Amino acid sequence: MREPAFWHRPASVRSLLLWPLGALYGAVTAIRMQRGGLDAGIPVFCVGNYHLGGAGKTPTVLALAGLLRELDETPVVLSRGYGGRLHGPVMVDPARHRAADVGDEPLMMAQHLAVAVARDRVDGVALAKSRRASVILMDDGFQNPRVAKDASLIVIDSDRGIGNGFVFPAGPLRAPLSPQLGRTDALVVIGKGHASDAVAAQIAGRGGPVFAARLAPQPASVARLAGKRVLAFAGIGDPARFFRTLRASGIEVVRERAFADHHDFTPDEVAALLADAAREALTPVTTEKDLVRLGTGTGLSALTQDIVAFAVTLEFEDTGGVRKFLSERLFRARGAKLAARAN
Repeated sequence: MREPAFWHRPASVRSLLLWPLGALYGAVTAIRMQRGGLDAGIPVFCVGNYHLGGAGKTPTVLALAGLLRELDETPVVLSRGYGGRLHGPVMVDPARHRAADVGDEPLMMAQHLAVAVARDRVDGVALAKSRRASVILMDDGFQNPRVAKDASLIVIDSDRGIGNGFVFPAGPLRAPLSPQLGRTDALVVIGKGHASDAVAAQIAGRGGPVFAARLAPQPASVARLAGKRVLAFAGIGDPARFFRTLRASGIEVVRERAFADHHDFTPDEVAALLADAAREALTPVTTEKDLVRLGTGTGLSALTQDIVAFAVTLEFEDTGGVRKFLSERLFRARGAKLAARAN
């Protein structure tokens, strides 16, 4: 879906009119979050958002997986496979599956580590454990109580924060902020903006760690676009952030095309983008997630050969602090599970 612009503006007539619906939706979600969930038997770390839309969960999951591997863990990602037709449980195979099968984010992550897709997360836990996972990284699902979390790390964009602070549909929040803060074990703030400062201060005030991070372009992507004029397009939660990242990397963005998150590109749309780029001698560039979707779409593969994927990775300012947090939470979770089995 494309996020309404008023979500990220001060309170408006539209948001106030929708506030009663948001209050009802938020109350139901807040009550649901209090339910107990399945103990997976192994540590479960959830990477989530307070709000709808993108904030950088996927690169955060990949970065955390890398740190867990450094700790000699075997992480398996658990995803609902948003946008895919398969209900699962199924392990994502990049050689066999398309984005239409398992979703674009799981397909992209599966190029780097094991990813299980399951609409019912309990079934996904069983599949991940059958693949000898020592820890499950749950991609999203912070507000879903089906599986108990041993740690919840919330990702927030420093430039957008939580928007107008209202609950869907009056704003972007998935539930009232207070109960979500109470279940947050760590906050990951991406970028140098200040829209997330108030939330970060509340987490810090509760004794929770706040980890600063940035999306760092991969040098190969920057080198490939050096000196070129580009037409940038993206169908992600925050296309503007992608365009800003390109410009901050010294890339000349001449044209921008923003689409809704997880946009299902048609061959005609891609052909039109390529024609627009060719008309002005521009290089078409998009995100890795979008190219994964394009590269597996029916009738699209042949059109993507000239499109450049601009790859980014998440870098923590305090990598040692994040590693220490993960190690302590692993130790605490395993101790609690041993004690529960002993009783």
